Amino acid sequence: VRREAENPLNRWLSRLYTPALRVALHKPKVTLLLALLLTLSSLWPLQHIGSEFIPPLDEGDLMYMPTSYPGISTGTAREILQQTDKLIATLPEVATVFGKVGRAETATDPAPLTMIETFIQLKPRDQWRPGLTLDALKQELDALVRIPGLTNAWVMPIKTRIDMLATGIKTPVGVKIAGPKLQQLQAIGEQLEVLLMEVPGTASAYSERVAGGRYIKVDIDRGKAARYGLNIADVQQVIATAIGGMNITQTVEGLERYPVNVRYPQEYRDSPEQLALLPIVTPAGQRIALSDVASIFIEDGPAGIKSENARINGWTFVDIEGVDVGRYVERARAHIAEHLQLPPGYSISWSGQYEYMERAKAKLAYVVPLTLLIIVVLLYMNFRSFAPVAILMGTLPLALAGSAWLMYVLDYNFSIAVGVGLIALAGVAVETGVIMLVYLDQAWHALQKEDEEPSVAALNDAVLQGAGLRLRPVLMTAGATIVGLLPILFGSGTGSEVMSRLAAPMVGGMISSVLLTLLVIPVIYLLWKRRAL
Repeated sequence: VRREAENPLNRWLSRLYTPALRVALHKPKVTLLLALLLTLSSLWPLQHIGSEFIPPLDEGDLMYMPTSYPGISTGTAREILQQTDKLIATLPEVATVFGKVGRAETATDPAPLTMIETFIQLKPRDQWRPGLTLDALKQELDALVRIPGLTNAWVMPIKTRIDMLATGIKTPVGVKIAGPKLQQLQAIGEQLEVLLMEVPGTASAYSERVAGGRYIKVDIDRGKAARYGLNIADVQQVIATAIGGMNITQTVEGLERYPVNVRYPQEYRDSPEQLALLPIVTPAGQRIALSDVASIFIEDGPAGIKSENARINGWTFVDIEGVDVGRYVERARAHIAEHLQLPPGYSISWSGQYEYMERAKAKLAYVVPLTLLIIVVLLYMNFRSFAPVAILMGTLPLALAGSAWLMYVLDYNFSIAVGVGLIALAGVAVETGVIMLVYLDQAWHALQKEDEEPSVAALNDAVLQGAGLRLRPVLMTAGATIVGLLPILFGSGTGSEVMSRLAAPMVGGMISSVLLTLLVIPVIYLLWKRRAL
């Protein structure tokens, strides 16, 4: 204790700290009132902080995933893809552009022609125009690529793939409409598309036309086919071979093998009228046209049928800008509930990143209380009394006030990373409080040994002395935590968005935690022991 008191740094800090603590101990009610006002002031930034699952990660590249209306032809889809690639490549920040439409011959990529995927590789940030950010680049691209029939969506490649695997939704917010009839699902989706565009923060909204597909139907007349000695299988074989093609052999090129597929030239099968003229040879050797035994026409039908929980679904994709996911969904829900009346048997559910966020909230609802309970148990095991535990846990909200204000200043939203940072802050804030309470207890016990009936003035001096001995350790603990987290808070690069949200609550909370530990806890301890006297 003597070395601590004679330490030059501690003496210099005590000259600043002791007068402030003496004033706080002289006016304990005023000190507690100011601490309460500081804690209540955090309610204002809390009301203006949004919520999200994880902050948007800057993966370095960008992906353009527009959605078109069903029934688009292969040629038109190819032309649109070429046009969008050329427009995107005009920006100086774009290094390469590679677009894909349709799907590969695999069951793991069920992408229709209506979904275009364009991977945009960006140049290093030092080669961008001065002052240009990623959000500004997205806005510039969105204003540049405006093609009728396309609903734009600018997303991150890796994150979007993960979202599509988990929920099927490629945009930050999605609405899944469930019901028995496809036509009704499409009608509800079209109403949602209009209503969502009225919600502030909507960048784009597109509802799938689940019943808007176009099909060429070949309706075989069994009677006519029988007159020519044909059955259904014979006619279908001709259609499958002439239109779809058939592998008749295989060519060997060294170690590589390629199938040889034969079918009619495209000009013989590019319209219902041409299909009607396809020749068929009967078993009797007679040559007839396909229209002699079948009717060929275009028919509307579902482009694809999705189902979840044994119910048919129609999905609506919503891209947002300038607003967090949680606040946007709240506004959209209220707007839709006011203007949309669902028929009996139909329901809507919100998906995408919002679905992740709701799951995370459900887990944090019991993880946070469990963490606080563990802290209470450990504190009681240390002090063997409920009074110190109540002091530390009761003053913990003051430590969280600094977190709320710093997050508001940095314009951060609540997310999983922020939740983890707040849990870590609770442990560190209680730790520094324990350091202060232990030395206050030692000063109190030393006073009781010297004087069996100590006065209030002696108690005041004991608290002042005990708190002064812990000044440097408290400041060093808080300073080491803050300085160690500053590079994470202000770092840059891929993944820094998550790490900064993890560090911000701890940095802001440790600043207010120092005020809590150095001023508020000694005042509350003084009032507690004064009452005992």
